[in-house]
Order: sequence, then structure tokens, then C-alpha cells
Amino acid sequence: MGVSERDTGAVSAGPVGPVGLSGLPKPVQDVNQPMCPSRGVLEHVTSRWGVLVLAALLERSYRFSELRRTIGGVSEKMLAQTLQTLERDGFVHRDAKPVIPPRVDYSLTPLGTEAAEQVWALARWTERQVDTVQAARAAYDEARA
Repeated sequence: MGVSERDTGAVSAGPVGPVGLSGLPKPVQDVNQPMCPSRGVLEHVTSRWGVLVLAALLERSYRFSELRRTIGGVSEKMLAQTLQTLERDGFVHRDAKPVIPPRVDYSLTPLGTEAAEQVWALARWTERQVDTVQAARAAYDEARA
């Protein structure tokens, strides 16, 4: 049986995938590698506000103020930052209508819908498991008291 890179601690560029725009092979993304760009994407979609924004927009499009009311506890600043980040990543579409007063609607892109379905499933699972997690915490704390 051979020794793996994980066992030796060696770092490689990793396997290569299809050819990229430059004509060179594109590296395969590996979230376990420290410099993998997928880590940033994962952080954006799994942040507290990222999950809640994606989940809300899974239902329908929202104006900023409606979305803020729907997502309890989010500050205006955090909501604006989260929407901007998710828009930049291609998950959220911002539709600014040139009317007075200005009207901006936020909705999911197809990529955003796919991501929202994934994180919403995890969020719903978390809701169902709260009692189990709280019992585990209590048992853990009691064992160490």
C-alpha cells in the first residue's frame, strides 16, 4: 500500500481537468486545498445571512426592505453587503427599475436557485435536529461539570 500525499503532508497542484481558456489544463477544484477558490464561494453561500437571503429568494423576488423584514435580525448594512456578494458571485440578480421612487428587486439566478435549494435543505434539517443537538450539548456539559 502506497503513502498518500495526505499522509506525507506534501502539497501538489492537484489533478488537472479540462482545458481552460489559456489552452492549459484547468486544475480540478478541491475545497480541502488551502488556496482553492471554492472556499470563498462556500463561505458566501453558507454564511448566516447568505443562507437566509438565498432561502428567502427561493420563494420569490423581493425588494430590499421586504427582504430585510423577512430575514429577522439582519442589519441594513449586512443585508446590502450580502446581496452585493451574492450578486457578484452570480447567485442573485439585481433589477433596478428607472422609476421615481427607485425600485430595486432581487431574485435568484439559475445558479442561485441551485445553491439555495442545497443550503435550504441543510437549514431545514438543522431546524429538525435542534432538540437532538441541545440534548447532546447538555450531556456534554454535564459530563465535564
